[in-house]
Amino acid sequence: QIASAGLTESQAQKEGYTVKVSTLPMEYVPRALAARDTRGLVKLVADADTDKLLGAHILAPESGEMIQTAVIAIRFGITVQDLRETIFPYLTNVEGIKLATLAFEKDVAMLSCCAG
Repeated sequence: QIASAGLTESQAQKEGYTVKVSTLPMEYVPRALAARDTRGLVKLVADADTDKLLGAHILAPESGEMIQTAVIAIRFGITVQDLRETIFPYLTNVEGIKLATLAFEKDVAMLSCCAG
């Protein structure tokens, strides 16, 4: 599945935002590993000045369900830090959004399965 909400990196730059981007391969999402289907990725686009999420683009199984978290975050001006500090259910694909927020600042390959 493919799901997208908000601005792409290119659109955000054209609108004058200074952007920061995180791209998380699904191979780092525990649910994808458990399901033995690590195809895809989660890409987040944020305003580097305000930390607000501007866009989310997901290519992965269940992306149609995962995107709702990003839609709410974009709609209400939630920041990357807000999402990072939110508890996401373990062993779900939507946990990939939280891991993608961590990937803005950390190498998620170095985290344990439950370190988010």
